[in-house]
Amino acid sequence: MLEENKVNHYLDFFDLAPEELMSLFSLAKEKVLKEGDVYVKEGSTTGKLAYIKSGLIRCFLLKENGEETTVLLRWEDQFFTAYDTVLFNQASRFTYQAMEHTVLLEADYQVFMDFLNKNSKFSKAKDYFLISMLAEMMERVESFVLLNPEERYLRLLKDKPNIVQRCPDKYIATLLGITPVSLSRIRKRLTSSSFAVPKK
Repeated sequence: MLEENKVNHYLDFFDLAPEELMSLFSLAKEKVLKEGDVYVKEGSTTGKLAYIKSGLIRCFLLKENGEETTVLLRWEDQFFTAYDTVLFNQASRFTYQAMEHTVLLEADYQVFMDFLNKNSKFSKAKDYFLISMLAEMMERVESFVLLNPEERYLRLLKDKPNIVQRCPDKYIATLLGITPVSLSRIRKRLTSSSFAVPKK
């Protein structure tokens, strides 16, 4: 289900025995998405927790004028869920779509959390998922308060250097809160300062 090095990572991180970790992952099933497939649709109330084995997921908001605003990008070895649904018990305001061939491990969020609640050995894993979701939301807010667009772009490149080859500029731009033209200017400015800007 997972590569050996990743299994060992989660064994150490969650401080679990191999059979305990396997019981956790036994709750998940593999789901394959083609490029363009919608995983969670706006208005959906399906509470799924997903781990990305490979691929890229974009979370976006469709505005009344028809424009799409990219809210999140998630890639390999990351977990994601429809936050509106699992945290606030509301229909999702966002759509989650595969940007390329993507393989997920998915589980029902409530079943997953009920399983964690029944065994104190999984308390660290439970805390990890809850805190991670809140931390991601806070990081998104703080980046717009504390960082300028160029700094947000540099942070994105640091987190995932090959993202510019995998995601169209228009989506990266809206993720950063700028226009594609502004993104192009940032790249030119960084290139002129001898910064190694990844090529498309």
